[in-house]
Amino acid sequence: MAFSLLVAGLTGMAATGVAVAGEASKVTLVYEHELPNVPGKSIKGVLVEYGPGGFSEGHTHPSTAFIYATVLEGSIRSQVNDGPVKVYKAGESFSEMPGDRHGVSENGSKTETAKLLAVFVVDTSEKELTYPMKK
Repeated sequence: MAFSLLVAGLTGMAATGVAVAGEASKVTLVYEHELPNVPGKSIKGVLVEYGPGGFSEGHTHPSTAFIYATVLEGSIRSQVNDGPVKVYKAGESFSEMPGDRHGVSENGSKTETAKLLAVFVVDTSEKELTYPMKK
C-alpha cells in the first residue's frame, strides 16, 4: 500500500515533460532534506524517467554518494562497475556505493516507459549528482 502511494505521488509530480522514445532520460529532483542527526549530509530523491528504448550515458556520482534505487514502473537494465548487466522490474531495488561506475542504465523495453527513484545520501554541499564517465 505505501509503495503504491509513493508511486502515485511521484508520478504525479513529473506530469510535465515525460521522456519519450528517442530521448535519453528525464531526471527530476523530487526532494532534498538535510539529515539533522548526520551533520553535513543530505538525502535527495531523484526521479528518472525513460521513454521506450531510453537510456542514460555511462556515469558516476559524487564520491560521497550512497544510492539506493527502486524501479517504480517498467523494467531497468543496469550495470554497476564490472558486474553483470541485470534487469530490475517494478518493486525491485539495487544500490550503488561511493565511487561506483554506472556503465549501463536503460529502459528494459523498446515499447513501454520505465521509472525509477534514486535516493542519494550525499554531502549537503554536492549540487551535481551525476558526472559523465570518462571514456
